[in-house]
Amino acid sequence: LGAEVTILEGLPTFLGAVDEQIAKEAKKAFDKQGLKIELGVKVGEIKTGKKGVSIAYTNAKGEAQSLDVDKLIVSIGRVPNTIGLNTEAVGLQLDERGAIVVDADCKTNLPGIWAVGDVVRGPMLAHKAEEEGVAVAERIAGQHGHVNFNTIPWVIYTSPEIAWVGRTEQQLKADGVKYKAGSFPFLANGRARALGDTTGMVKMLADAETDEILGVHIVGPQASELISEAVVAMEFKASSEDIARICHAHPSLSEATKEAALAVDKRTLNF
Repeated sequence: LGAEVTILEGLPTFLGAVDEQIAKEAKKAFDKQGLKIELGVKVGEIKTGKKGVSIAYTNAKGEAQSLDVDKLIVSIGRVPNTIGLNTEAVGLQLDERGAIVVDADCKTNLPGIWAVGDVVRGPMLAHKAEEEGVAVAERIAGQHGHVNFNTIPWVIYTSPEIAWVGRTEQQLKADGVKYKAGSFPFLANGRARALGDTTGMVKMLADAETDEILGVHIVGPQASELISEAVVAMEFKASSEDIARICHAHPSLSEATKEAALAVDKRTLNF
């Protein structure tokens, strides 16, 4: 919107939770937009005045820096909002972060008391909370509620959008999992070219032996919508071959997912 924006990030890596290849692609897009992103900084004294805000910080090299801005937005994460619930009075168990302790079915340590959403373990995502709420209602009614943390989609609503489900490549390497990877750029996707937005790619990770999809990572147009196909596929234990052999409409952005699946076996059609 015409504003100069500087991001001061305390961590040494950019979007550490995101697949590294996708994060690098996103950073290239943000750099091109003019965002100034500084990593590994330590913010010090902050002063407010009539003309704005002055921020003192040290950069990754340990050098003292200062930044004068009109507005400062602080975003350093969230914690469970359990302060003031007087949990001690009823004996409700909390963990060291203030989250309500629950078992796999979202039961607390108190009979008949359940907890879901941002006040319990797991990702602080609205759709995760909704799924837990439905599952708990079903369990109370004697049914079998279902929430699979491994197939909860994550979305960062930036421009370009970033979305993923399952494990990242760095997680698979750390766990010693043998995998195959395939990716496809939106630059070679007809619908993306027609939209005038060819930023990013779709990346698919599959087990090297079974071909089961282990993770799908997207940066680019409508990533938040495209990730749903990957969630469904992983819930049904689909292989990359399954996605590769499903007919996708042309032209559509979803063709990039099919092509990424084909790329896992090194047989893309349109690149």
